[in-house]
Amino acid sequence: MSHHRLSRRSLLVALGLAACAAPGASVLAADEDLWPGLKEEVFGERAIAEDDGAVTLYAPERAEDAALVPLSIRIPGNVAPHAVALTLIIDRNPAPVAATFSFGEAFRAGPDIGERQLATRIRLDSFSKVRAILETADGRLHMSSRFVSGAGGCSATPSKDIEQALAGLGKIDIKAMSEPARGESFREAQVMIRHPNFTGLQMDPDTRGYVPARFVDDLEVKSAGRLLFRMQGGISISENPHFRVSYSSLAKEAVEVNAKDTEGLRFSERSEPSGS
Repeated sequence: MSHHRLSRRSLLVALGLAACAAPGASVLAADEDLWPGLKEEVFGERAIAEDDGAVTLYAPERAEDAALVPLSIRIPGNVAPHAVALTLIIDRNPAPVAATFSFGEAFRAGPDIGERQLATRIRLDSFSKVRAILETADGRLHMSSRFVSGAGGCSATPSKDIEQALAGLGKIDIKAMSEPARGESFREAQVMIRHPNFTGLQMDPDTRGYVPARFVDDLEVKSAGRLLFRMQGGISISENPHFRVSYSSLAKEAVEVNAKDTEGLRFSERSEPSGS
């Protein structure tokens, strides 16, 4: 992924955060199609093939909890070796670019295990299209989108009070598993980071002021020192960020996680595979 494209996406996140800081910002018309402008801002004039089978996004039609919406992104086995990056966009969120994922050799390589899966949880501010745009090594872009009903996820009160939410900040739980039913080379890493991922739109019930934005903005997950993925994220990733990724390896290798939040705090963890 080029630095130019990264800077475009970072700019869009920054613009969204600026909007968050202004509670009196105007509300967009419900029928306004934001995608053409978002596409131009993030991808310029590049063509995007939609629903061509290179990537598929799964999401609930209606969010049970708009602050904790599960997403699953599937990439077919014949496409995975060529997967370079994935951009997750939520059209109507204050910061539409939820995250960008850069895939490493550990994700792309190894014996064939069929499709790869990347799963996470997001916040949904209002009824919106959610989009997964995959970039492949040939420079092409492929998109899958779903409309999800739900609202209020970006301003929802944290599940714990502010002090409690910050008490366990940076603790990382890792599960690295095999699954014999998927073949001897199938591996899955699950990563959960204790972090409130404050959006800047949440109100402190004690002070009645807005809690300053603070979230995990950089995450690397590696297997045996080889990159599975790097995520650069924003406020749309849920509290206690959770990621699940499948990959291929003939050995049960250690999984290593390194992360940083917007306050510059760095935290890391390493875990040996636990088997199935």
